[in-house]
Amino acid sequence: MRRGILSLLAIGALAASGTAACTANVSGAGSRPRIGVILPDSKSSARWETADRRYLAAAFKAAGVDYEIQNAQNDKSAFTTLAEQMITQGVDVLMIVNLDSGTGKAVLDKARNAGVATIDYDRLTLGGSARYYVSFDNAAVGTLQGQGLVKCLTDAKATRPVIAELNGSQTDNNSTLFKEGYDGVLGPKFTSGEYQKGPDQWIEEWDNTRAGTAFEQMMTAQPDIGGVIAANDGLANAAINVLKKQGLNGHIPVTGQDATAQGLQNILAGDQCMTVYKDVRREAAAAAKLAIALAKGETGVTTAKVYDRVGKRDVDAILLDPKAITRQNVRDVIDDGYVAADEVCTGEFAAKCAAAGIK
Repeated sequence: MRRGILSLLAIGALAASGTAACTANVSGAGSRPRIGVILPDSKSSARWETADRRYLAAAFKAAGVDYEIQNAQNDKSAFTTLAEQMITQGVDVLMIVNLDSGTGKAVLDKARNAGVATIDYDRLTLGGSARYYVSFDNAAVGTLQGQGLVKCLTDAKATRPVIAELNGSQTDNNSTLFKEGYDGVLGPKFTSGEYQKGPDQWIEEWDNTRAGTAFEQMMTAQPDIGGVIAANDGLANAAINVLKKQGLNGHIPVTGQDATAQGLQNILAGDQCMTVYKDVRREAAAAAKLAIALAKGETGVTTAKVYDRVGKRDVDAILLDPKAITRQNVRDVIDDGYVAADEVCTGEFAAKCAAAGIK
């Protein structure tokens, strides 16, 4: 009971300190194993609240462990406060999606010093001390994006297209891995002269508004852009909105990632070339299974090792395979139940869904 009271007090304290945007999901009380999870925000991608929270909570409930899931809403101070409260309340395991490696490292170090097992979820904290890392193979995600753009440009018979890159936040190690992946595909094309290297910009905090402004400036400076690598569906949609203003949507291939409802709609409309499907159910299930084992004092089972280039150490990891999604297999995401048909097939998209065999 004491844990439940402390959790409610913690939430009240956060609301009083101006971080009411942070949301919680608190379950259980007593001496059962307890797991704390901190998600990063709900703005950079819809997945954190619509998918990750839901699947993690379901797994914890099924295992009968106590858990608390909160969202820092891109507030570093709130992120730190949430972590400190969870540690004080006696979580056995702390799982985080860091906002940046500096804030993440400070939190992980505090947890380690308190004897709490730690997991980096989705994003590796560079220089951090997380005991485990669970994510997708993010370099492979970038490779799929690069390959997807090449296929779309080939299908369009594009000649020496200028390629613009809207990369994710530079403080997110995943952004670096995505870029390594797609630059690995596009680099030889630039070297050979088959493609032309265009503007290349990191988008702070994965902010879609900033991405729209940045892409508008790119188009002004280099109006002959012929292809766009956008690191996720939100950034892709920001670019597409700019292209719509100029009547160029559907004529310039744009990549994405996350297989969001909006991204799938853009693909069905012909405005987005492809996205990358990372089945969060599998990621959440793997992370939850690992966290539950650690909370019960058991040894975690991993399948890979990832090198932290800042901390100069290998981190035991579970890495999952991503999947490229184009207009031909949009249905796969919906058939899997990752995105509901009624989220995608609204209004003008009803007919497009029917044409794609989506019911």
